[in-house]
Amino acid sequence: MKRLFKSLYAKVSNRYLLLKTLVLLNVIRLGLWLLPFQRLLKLIAYSEQHLSIRPNRQRPSIGKLVWLINTATHHSPGGAKCLARALVAKILFTQFGYSPNFKIGVAKGQENRLEAHAWIEYQGRVVIGHLSDLSRFIPLPSLEGISL
Repeated sequence: MKRLFKSLYAKVSNRYLLLKTLVLLNVIRLGLWLLPFQRLLKLIAYSEQHLSIRPNRQRPSIGKLVWLINTATHHSPGGAKCLARALVAKILFTQFGYSPNFKIGVAKGQENRLEAHAWIEYQGRVVIGHLSDLSRFIPLPSLEGISL
């Protein structure tokens, strides 16, 4: 908790973005718990088109956005799963003018159980959700362009 307050006493823009990211992460977590996934995706698409997190005075770097998401995750009760983190990254990246690739993949785990993982790629690099064995996950078709 001490690190969170230390982070909050940094620049005003960092404080604002960190608090917004923390709220957004927990709203997405709640949405994943309460809403059907398609409904949540519609709300996210709406927010990406119509809501802005802050006026475009200075666009944060990809590294700063990743830091914000990681810090917010660390300070959220219970942390956050990969899907919530990837959805928050998709929203933030899009709102600041970046074009992220949102991916969900599946793999067979131990005892033939289905496992899933979500991650964000930007310019061919995994920036949120990197795993050492990510290559075992088979990406599902993109949700982009699908009428929800």
